[in-house]
Amino acid sequence: MLKMTCAKTASFKNSAVAVLVGLGGKVGAQGLLLDQKTGGAIKRALKTFSAFKGEAGQTLTLLSPVKGGPALIVLVGAGEPSKASALAYEKAGGEAYAALVKEKVGDGVGVFLIDAMKGAGVSEEEIAAHIGFGAQLRAYHFDKYHTKKKDHAAKLKTLTLVVKNEAEAKRRLAEKMKIVAGVTLARDLVSEPANALDPAAMMQAAVALKELGVEVVVLDKAQMEKLGMGALLGVAQGSEKPPFLVAMSWKGDGAAKDKRPLAFVGKGVTFDTGGLSLKPGAGMGAMKYDMAGAAAVIGTMKAFALRKAKANVVGVVGLVENMPSGHAMRPGDVVKSASGQTIEVLNTDAEGRLVLADALWYAQHQYKPRVLIDLATLTGAIKVALGESYAGLFSNDDAMALQLLAAGVETGELLWRMPLHDSFDKMLNSPIADSQNISDAPLAGSCTAAHFLKRFVNKGTPWAHLDIAGMAWQKKGASLCPAGASGFGVRLLDRFVTETSET
Repeated sequence: MLKMTCAKTASFKNSAVAVLVGLGGKVGAQGLLLDQKTGGAIKRALKTFSAFKGEAGQTLTLLSPVKGGPALIVLVGAGEPSKASALAYEKAGGEAYAALVKEKVGDGVGVFLIDAMKGAGVSEEEIAAHIGFGAQLRAYHFDKYHTKKKDHAAKLKTLTLVVKNEAEAKRRLAEKMKIVAGVTLARDLVSEPANALDPAAMMQAAVALKELGVEVVVLDKAQMEKLGMGALLGVAQGSEKPPFLVAMSWKGDGAAKDKRPLAFVGKGVTFDTGGLSLKPGAGMGAMKYDMAGAAAVIGTMKAFALRKAKANVVGVVGLVENMPSGHAMRPGDVVKSASGQTIEVLNTDAEGRLVLADALWYAQHQYKPRVLIDLATLTGAIKVALGESYAGLFSNDDAMALQLLAAGVETGELLWRMPLHDSFDKMLNSPIADSQNISDAPLAGSCTAAHFLKRFVNKGTPWAHLDIAGMAWQKKGASLCPAGASGFGVRLLDRFVTETSET
């Protein structure tokens, strides 16, 4: 992780300095002082480079003209101060980090001057925490398997956030870093190759949360057979790797009148070949991240434990590998789920919903949750519909859907609500079983998948399904995430719980 600290002052000598700039070229007190020390370099740049207007996400890099001063100055747009959200400052932190590490400058020391400009509705300490949060999220890298590792610290060894009330800024930043730890765990899990992260290894990652006070229950194949989890086990039977179902409980609100937890359920297919309905070879390597839903649940549970969330939450993940073999499930097979419902499996590549069917049942049967949310890289169809900008949201509860949408806007992990309709549900009726796992028509793939899951949700339980297939992996990267695993869902769920259960 990037070494980061807060201080009242910092030396500019031979360092790289980031300065917040509001819309229209507004600069705060510390920025103006630096401008004076550099002979008006900042104001000259704002007049010269008219394309830089201080819009959120913009950066402008300047070489300092003064000897003994900073080697580099990066102007970072924050948008209109009176309208700048927490997310805007987080993105500013991420973009600043990206600009500061483009080339080695001076001693590898970064300084970010934290100014609450006129009209800003948040304190400097809060701005500092959000900027540091964004910078740390952008600084993530996964180089575990490089024999010649890149020295990420060579270009930026430390980042000092200069803020008047350093103690309060440090406190707020420390809380944010607990969420970063959850996101980092999720990203690490998704980044691992499937030969290193099989169901057993992912199970161990969840078990490790016991050290943080999370209660963990692990069901092996024999225990799942006793519970009748034929859907999940049907997916797993083609692989030599044994499956697991893991339940993680965080009991952070002993005083709650309603002790029932919020339940998050994640799809954990550690590698998906499609089974006998084999996927094309091109791009199959990306299917190592078909466990991103489960990774998000595990990462979220870590964040809750680290920050001692005042909420009762359970995370359930179904962990399997979907492989073709002489033991593999065949198209046309009928399996019986733990709920008692039978399923005609028309396509073994529509396996995630089978795993979730039994995981959803277990979460409800064992914990009687008051809210049920599942996350899964479930369908390619959602990428066709929403690209890589939104995850699909399906829900049977309007109030909860609005809360999730709001959490998405606040964190930048955006959701778009998709329809549920009886016509989609009817497309799943099977002539020889209670349901078939895909529809006969190549239409509404994400909607029919959501309706399949809905058949395993108890009546009266507020439920949401998040199809994150387009969001789990960033090809180009973004303000808060370099290219690669995004950890999508951790910040979203953390905010959802904070807003709905901890306030």
